[in-house]
Amino acid sequence: MKKLFFKIFIYSVLILLALEVYIRVFHLTKDYPVRYVDAFGVEKWMPNQEGYSVTGNRRQNFSEYRINNFGYNSYREFNPSKDKVEIALVGDSFIEGFHQNYYNSIGNKIENQLHGVEVYEYGYAGYDLADQLHLISQYKEQFELIDYVVLGIKFENDLARAEYNIVKERMQLESPLYKAIRQIKLLVYLNNIGVLDAPKDLVQKLLSNGKKKNAPLTKSEEDKQLKELETKYLENFKRLVNTYGFDKTRFLFLLDAEQTPDIFLNHLNEYDYKYIDFSKAFQASKKPPTLIYDMHWNNNGRTIIAQLIANYVKEMKSI
Repeated sequence: MKKLFFKIFIYSVLILLALEVYIRVFHLTKDYPVRYVDAFGVEKWMPNQEGYSVTGNRRQNFSEYRINNFGYNSYREFNPSKDKVEIALVGDSFIEGFHQNYYNSIGNKIENQLHGVEVYEYGYAGYDLADQLHLISQYKEQFELIDYVVLGIKFENDLARAEYNIVKERMQLESPLYKAIRQIKLLVYLNNIGVLDAPKDLVQKLLSNGKKKNAPLTKSEEDKQLKELETKYLENFKRLVNTYGFDKTRFLFLLDAEQTPDIFLNHLNEYDYKYIDFSKAFQASKKPPTLIYDMHWNNNGRTIIAQLIANYVKEMKSI
């Protein structure tokens, strides 16, 4: 019996090792670039890293990333000057572009349509408006040289706070424990494809055992709660702009008007904030603009975004 258990143990270890090697050789799970907070209190990626991003089951999306010497995923370095025309794209994972090869990014697509223009992509997963404005304020001299600054914004995600602070939950991912776990590619792969969802749900149920669940809200209560939240987010927006300032001659937002409440759109229109709305262009597209398994933009969606931004710049340059 002891020999049987010993053989089972040995074979199990060998199978796990074989799976680990298989996953590494065929890049079935993504590489994790190292993040850090720089001397200016800006959270971003450690400069000069390369790797592969894998998303979706069975490697549905496989792309290469390259972190430049400033800490962002980009095919070029950031060297703004008064002698060139530059565009800055600032935002979260949609701008970051890990779902696309870095050399085929939104910035590259824009440059292909605007001769002599350089596009700098300051994208980082999780950035909200506080992160974006803090970044711009800390590197004020650099951004003052950039002609157009496009800030990606999603009302429901990016206005939950009215002041900047380092997001501890994100930086905890760089703790020794999380780093060690990420080295086990088999474990990362199982988590990404959902195999570990059931065990994690079970643990959460056990931990929440005995806690009373809140009664479901009525329709009127939901509407009231939503209006209060929208009002709060608008106030957060006002406070952020008052804190950091907003150059309306160069800065503009990139947003989906169909997913943006009227209270915010009305405010932008009333106070002459410029924005590019990509909702109609996405709806008119014959091909899907987003990935199958999540709402990040696919190559078609990124092409549409690039076209809209390029058209805006062409129009502004002709005025």
